[in-house]
Amino acid sequence: MIGDEGSRLGREAARRLARLDCCEIEEGLTDAEFARIEGEFGFEFADDHRAFLATGLPVRQPTEEGQTWEKPWPDWRNGDPDELRAHLDWPLDCLLGDIRHGHWREGWGDRPDTPEAAVARARLSLAEVPRMAPVYAHRFLPAGRGTFGHPVLSMRGWDVIYYGTDLVDYVSQEFEEPRPERSGDWSPRATVPFWRDYL
Repeated sequence: MIGDEGSRLGREAARRLARLDCCEIEEGLTDAEFARIEGEFGFEFADDHRAFLATGLPVRQPTEEGQTWEKPWPDWRNGDPDELRAHLDWPLDCLLGDIRHGHWREGWGDRPDTPEAAVARARLSLAEVPRMAPVYAHRFLPAGRGTFGHPVLSMRGWDVIYYGTDLVDYVSQEFEEPRPERSGDWSPRATVPFWRDYL
């Protein structure tokens, strides 16, 4: 059971995406499909993300020139499990790549002498980092049943930026042309531990 506000946000984001007619949307995921996905991949969708995917499952869109993701929408129903796992692992894998090339968090102590040792030590520190669930390409929401309204983050290693104050705002920012203007007081709240340190 998901809360009313999380459900409302997710449904509104799905309706907005459908109105924009920018991608193919299949029938939404069922409770049984959510149970399979969450069991297989070891995470739970946030309430708004779950309601978004239950309303309609975005799966494909026309390829654009310069597009870096062949399949930016994770196809949770029929997608290749290895590709879905790689998409889920993207934030940590990118961060580990940055660590291999010199990035290091002060709180981890002294950086080991070799890139391999730095990555090995960082893996231990990253074991408890909150899981991020892919929304589209490298745009992610924090995972976690009972949560909603998180900002959508664009994540490439330690380069993390806000891409929407919540899922509804994200859909507008990513897919509307021209993008809606934000008021001067726009300031999303950093919600997800660890990753918010990079914003």
